[in-house]
Amino acid sequence: QVQLVESGGGLVQAGGSLRLSCVASGRTFSTYTMAWFRQFDKEREFVARITRNSNSTYYAGSVKGRFTISRDNVNNAGYLQMNSLKPEDTAVYYCAADAHYIGTYYGSYNYWGQGTQVTVSS
Repeated sequence: QVQLVESGGGLVQAGGSLRLSCVASGRTFSTYTMAWFRQFDKEREFVARITRNSNSTYYAGSVKGRFTISRDNVNNAGYLQMNSLKPEDTAVYYCAADAHYIGTYYGSYNYWGQGTQVTVSS
């Protein structure tokens, strides 16, 4: 089991930046793939993911070049740096983790945080 807690959301103007954090507790975070998803309707949309040892990252096309995913296994934390934010980035952002899956489908991630709201004003 791993517990995830996100923080860092808020209100920002278009073009601004935010950094989301995801702190993990429980079993060793370093053995889990970590991902970020967002939800502004009924379905959660993949944003980015990073493998357990940070040797591979992958981004949704809509955020590539603007968002950066990273992790700090020593401190059991993951991050999503979001730059050049747009109003369409407004959503609840979720941190997710899984011991085996490294893809982009939200249904295959077993562990989730509670979400943090990001609102981008125009």
